[in-house]
Amino acid sequence: MKKYLLMSLAAMISFGASSAFAEGGQEKSAAPAPAVVIKISNGVNELHPTYLATKKFADLVMAKLPGKYDIQVYANAQLGDDVRATESVRMGGGVEMVATSASPLAGLLPQLMVLDLPFLFPTEKAADAVLDGPIGAKMAANLEAKGLKILAYYENGFRQLTNSARDVHAPSDLKGLKIRTMENPIHLATWKALGANPTPMPFSEVFTAMQQKTIDGQENPIPTIYLSKFNEVQKFVTLTGHVYGPHILLINKKMFDAFPAEDQKIMLAAAQESAIFQRATNRKMNSDYVDSLRNAGMTVTILTPAEQGAFQNAVAPVYAQFEEKIGKDFIGEVLAAIKAVK
Repeated sequence: MKKYLLMSLAAMISFGASSAFAEGGQEKSAAPAPAVVIKISNGVNELHPTYLATKKFADLVMAKLPGKYDIQVYANAQLGDDVRATESVRMGGGVEMVATSASPLAGLLPQLMVLDLPFLFPTEKAADAVLDGPIGAKMAANLEAKGLKILAYYENGFRQLTNSARDVHAPSDLKGLKIRTMENPIHLATWKALGANPTPMPFSEVFTAMQQKTIDGQENPIPTIYLSKFNEVQKFVTLTGHVYGPHILLINKKMFDAFPAEDQKIMLAAAQESAIFQRATNRKMNSDYVDSLRNAGMTVTILTPAEQGAFQNAVAPVYAQFEEKIGKDFIGEVLAAIKAVK
């Protein structure tokens, strides 16, 4: 009897051990963790180079890290305009990434206001040298202290003027014209210096405002002008090139820092690849769409060097107006870097 009990106990122990092993095996083969959701906000539409670049970034990351990330790309300010989306990214408020102009960041980092100074960059090459060099790196490092990490500098491009009233060749032609601008102190000061009546307004309201003649015109890069169909409500475009602006690809800093180092490396590489694509696409569209606007019936005015000089002279005082806020020495650094570009 004793022998039988010992054999039964041994069998029970053996069964328990095999069951525990089986359960342990099940735990090891448990379902993988759900993909991390990353929502990217764009204020532009689905045809804009910036939207296309954020989509490319998402595709590159998800191809390299299958199943780990679910990167969702939104257009047309579906997640809020640039200001609201950027603040949501910074505060961890439900939007993880944004491709924004520099303007919503100026309150966090006044250094970035340098990018809004009129006629700062003479060429795209000069802009690339500044943004991809030590100055761009310095601004990115300073912004990290505010909870945002720059993954890449995309391009918004040189801003041009459109209006429905008259052909503009000189600042005097702007007198009395209501020109929509962003809610940006340097932009407002620039258009006041040129003699216009700057009128801040959300981008989503601009087409209707021009259609209803609430405003006379607006200013944006050529791809935005064409893709937004402003030619349907505007007659004249003047290639002023008064401000060059980037689009900046941002992610919540804490979120990025929590990713594994290898994932961070893949994301940074994908962002840089998408930036190369974005700039090339934007520059081709800029060239092509000038012809498209002309073919659509708009009068396209290319300023002579003397005419361009008149615009530059009119806005020169804007630099002194904002040098204390931006930093006189920092403006000098940027100007020196631009001058060094061959």
